[in-house]
Amino acid sequence: MTQNSRFSCLPVAGRLFIARHGETVFNAAKRLQGDHLHTPLTRAGFAQADAMGAALAELLGTRPALSLWASDTGRALQTLAVITEHLGLDWHDAVHDPRLVEIGMGSWGGRYYADVIAEVGPVIEAPEMLLKPAPDGETYAAIATRVTDWLQAHACDGDDKLVIMHGISSRVLRGVLLGLPPHPVFGAPVAPGLPQGSVVMIADGREDIVVTGTGGGHA
Repeated sequence: MTQNSRFSCLPVAGRLFIARHGETVFNAAKRLQGDHLHTPLTRAGFAQADAMGAALAELLGTRPALSLWASDTGRALQTLAVITEHLGLDWHDAVHDPRLVEIGMGSWGGRYYADVIAEVGPVIEAPEMLLKPAPDGETYAAIATRVTDWLQAHACDGDDKLVIMHGISSRVLRGVLLGLPPHPVFGAPVAPGLPQGSVVMIADGREDIVVTGTGGGHA
């Protein structure tokens, strides 16, 4: 099996609306967030979630036929709560799946970007603005494996899905769905980055941006 086919998935039935959570207190403080479970939204983050919910409600109407999925992190679930209020859907119907969480940052997790950069040099890979994995953290290939596993389990369900997740992990999921080749440095498909508070729709291998958020770009 080639590396490209390793991360391929079954044809996906239905549309996937993939949302990146709103800004958090870690983002505002410029701390490496990664897979930390409980980093609450800021007021700007709630406003971004509000904008996502309003845009999805305008596109899909009230009580659309969507299955709800989210990373099991507080920031993803807070974002989902605001969006589901707009859509008239029940937040309690969402499935919380750890395969949708953000990249695990190991010993860098929770630290200020500036402090880590002072020790190891730049941690953002230009020009794609990709976060470098920590030496003891999760690799992009590992992220691709877990999001592909999630897709393989649910791609054939046939329903439209709203998926609330994170900056790096959503880029990898989108890359897998779009059939992108593995990144030459990080070894996994990675789609272009979008700010916090963004939503895309992927259907039939094509991506359309529903909302371009107003948040930052780092994880």
